[in-house]
Amino acid sequence: MSTKPYYEFKPLNVGRWVIWSLFALLMAVTPMVFTSSLSHTLLSQMGIAIIACLSYNMLLGQGGMLSFGHAVYTGMGSFLAIHALNIVTKGTWSIPVSLIPIIGGLAGMLLAVLLGWVTTKKAATPFAMITLGIGELVYAMSLMFPEFFGGEGGIAGNRVTGGTPFGISFGPQVQLYYLIAVYTFVCTALMFAFTRTPLGRMLNAVRDNPERVEFVGYDTQKVRYIAFVIAAFFAGIAGGLAALNFEHVTSEVVRGDRSGAYLLFTFLGGATFFFGPIIGAVVMVLALVLLSELTKAWLLYLGLIFLFMVMYAPGGIASLIMMNLRVAAFGKLRELWVGYLALAVTALIALIGAAAMIEMVYHLQLNAALGPQLSFMGVSLNAKGFNSWFGAGFVMLTGLFLFEVTRREFARQWGLIQEFIEKEIKRREALS
Repeated sequence: MSTKPYYEFKPLNVGRWVIWSLFALLMAVTPMVFTSSLSHTLLSQMGIAIIACLSYNMLLGQGGMLSFGHAVYTGMGSFLAIHALNIVTKGTWSIPVSLIPIIGGLAGMLLAVLLGWVTTKKAATPFAMITLGIGELVYAMSLMFPEFFGGEGGIAGNRVTGGTPFGISFGPQVQLYYLIAVYTFVCTALMFAFTRTPLGRMLNAVRDNPERVEFVGYDTQKVRYIAFVIAAFFAGIAGGLAALNFEHVTSEVVRGDRSGAYLLFTFLGGATFFFGPIIGAVVMVLALVLLSELTKAWLLYLGLIFLFMVMYAPGGIASLIMMNLRVAAFGKLRELWVGYLALAVTALIALIGAAAMIEMVYHLQLNAALGPQLSFMGVSLNAKGFNSWFGAGFVMLTGLFLFEVTRREFARQWGLIQEFIEKEIKRREALS
């Protein structure tokens, strides 16, 4: 007769508790360090983007479902949330403003229940094409039904409505930030918990080997469908928070470029790691808000960064972090800092040269009436002068040449370190 107890208690995962505590502490302290209104606005948008990118990664990273229509569910969450906010403002409903993002989440989930079964009938490329078609359909509808979508002007609302418990009206941006921070932490924790559930594990299996999943008796479409609905719920919450943050929702929130942004920055952050989309969301806000203010060619720079990441770091920023943590664990990271510094300097030289040429092209196309002179990084350039073009081209080519030489030496050194690590792992396994 077996004497094994029914319940087994695993040791406390201290590392995980530390990471989550630091995550919560970071969100709580950051607005106290960056106190300007602009900083609070950026932090609020980062929190919203984290939820949206993590929900997208439930499809892409965990389920292998490449979606071009995720903005449909964040956008519909925004529209339903702004309608709910206006109803609360009229006094018809008496729900707290802090719960309105939940309405956005339910709206996204309900839409996914209706559209998800058709969407998830196919996987891979057909799935992507279906999401693209649905996204374009919803965007076209947003212009055809102004009664609900508000037409080109969109729908405005006022989040300062209802009661003010503890003096919280969500009027000041910092108050809304902390509401977004709470939603971000809870949603992030729930989505991480989903990855540890049997459904989350089965979703990974459907991504990796759907034929084997079918063979053992699971319906792959049902797994994709349930995950699709859950992802849409969190996407709707992100949309509801965005409605509160901006107090204005237009048809732009369901456009295809919004879905493309989720895809792009989730990939840049690292879709194969849970924390990758968090990094991607932060980069997305910095790129869309700050980089777009610095130059009119920001989309071109973004495309070049994406191309660079695909060529040299297809696993995203998160993969680079994890690879270097592995090297650091074996005490070899010190040997690479000179190589990293050389790569950074040579890449910066090439980027400066390329950026100078790009800025001159954009100046000639968009600011021709202002004359050929422009200022770039404190240097006066003549967009029609040979010397400026020759100098920029020379700097770019020199940087590219030095970068390639440095990259090859770094790759050789990296290979030697990886060989050492593999031998060390085998040695430790032999001793154990």
